[in-house]
Amino acid sequence: MPKLELSQLCDLLNQHGLAATLDGEDRTVTAVNTLEDAGDGEISFLSNPKYANALAMTKASAVILKGGIAAPVGVSCIRADDPYAAVTGAIVAIHGYRKHPTWGVSDQASVDPTATLGENANIAPGATVAAGATLGDNCTLYPGAYVGEGTTFGDECTLFPNAVVYDHCVLGDRVTIHAGSVVGQDGLGYAPVGGKWLKIPQIGRAVIGDDVEIGANCAIDRATLGQTEIGAGTKFGNVIVIGHGTRVGEDCMFAGLVGLAGSATIGRHVTFAGQSGSAGHLTVGDNVRAGGRAGIVRDVPADTEVLGTPAMPIAQARRSMAALHKLPEWTRRIKALEQELKTLKDRLAAKDVS
Repeated sequence: MPKLELSQLCDLLNQHGLAATLDGEDRTVTAVNTLEDAGDGEISFLSNPKYANALAMTKASAVILKGGIAAPVGVSCIRADDPYAAVTGAIVAIHGYRKHPTWGVSDQASVDPTATLGENANIAPGATVAAGATLGDNCTLYPGAYVGEGTTFGDECTLFPNAVVYDHCVLGDRVTIHAGSVVGQDGLGYAPVGGKWLKIPQIGRAVIGDDVEIGANCAIDRATLGQTEIGAGTKFGNVIVIGHGTRVGEDCMFAGLVGLAGSATIGRHVTFAGQSGSAGHLTVGDNVRAGGRAGIVRDVPADTEVLGTPAMPIAQARRSMAALHKLPEWTRRIKALEQELKTLKDRLAAKDVS
C-alpha cells in the first residue's frame, strides 16, 4: 500500500503549482477517501460548504481545507486555495492512475498481418485489429476491443473491453475509450422514397483529437460525407450520442446522457450537463454552459449559460420556472375573478332590465 507523509504531499502539490501548507502534525497517509468514509491513515477534503457537518464528524487522519476553515480537533490539515484541485493531486500522488494488465501481443488476439503495431503494443486475448490498421506506440486493447480496417491510432491509446472503432476512423494521442462505446458507426442517414426509407451510405469518418476520454456506452457517428470531429482535450461521461457530421471543439465537458443531433457545431470549452442536448445544424459558441436537461434548438452565442426546453438564458429560464410553479395559484385566482366578473355582469344586466 502506498505511503506518503503530509509534508511530502505538500511538496508535491507545490511542485505542480497548487499552493499547499501543512497545518498540524506531520502524519503518514495511505489513501484518499470521502469525509464520511475516511478512517485512520486516510486523507479527505472539504470543497463544498454544504458538507461542513461531515467535516465535523470525519475520522480521517488529515483533511485538505481552505484557509479560515477550522480543522476538527486531532485532525491534521493541509491548507490549499483550491481543495478540489489539491485532492486531485493527492489522489494521483497516492493512488496513481489505473494500471493496465500486461499481455504483450496475445496469441489469442486477432491481428491482421497487414496491420501495423507500434512499440510496446499491449493487445489482450479476444481483441481484434483489422487489415491496414495502424496503432502508435504503447497502445492497449482490452478483451473484445475492435479496431476496424484502415483505422489510425496515435500513441498511448486505450480501448477498454468491447470498445469498437469502425473502419478508417482516426484517433489522436492518449485517447481513452471506455467499455461498450462505439466510434464511427453509421449515422441516421435515410432518404424518404415511396413511403419507405432508403439508406444513404455513410462514407465519411470520425476523427478524435488528442487527450479525449470517452465514457462507457457512448456512440459517435461517422459522417455521411466528410468527418465527425471531437476536439482535443474533450471529456465525455457515459451514454452520450454524437450525430453524424457534428463538430465538437476542444476541451469540452459532456456529462451523462447528452445527445447532439447531426451537423451541429460546438465551440471550445462548452459544457453540457446531464440529459441536455442540441438539435442539428446549429452553432453553439465557445464557453457556453448548458444546464441539466437543457434543449438547445437555436444558435447560442459564446459565453452564455442556458437552461430549460427550449433552452434560454439562465436568468430568463429561472423566471419562467418560478412562474410555472405559480400557475395553479394563478389559475384559481383567474377562475375567481371570472366568477366575480360574471356576477357583476349579471347584476348590471338585471339592473338594466329593471
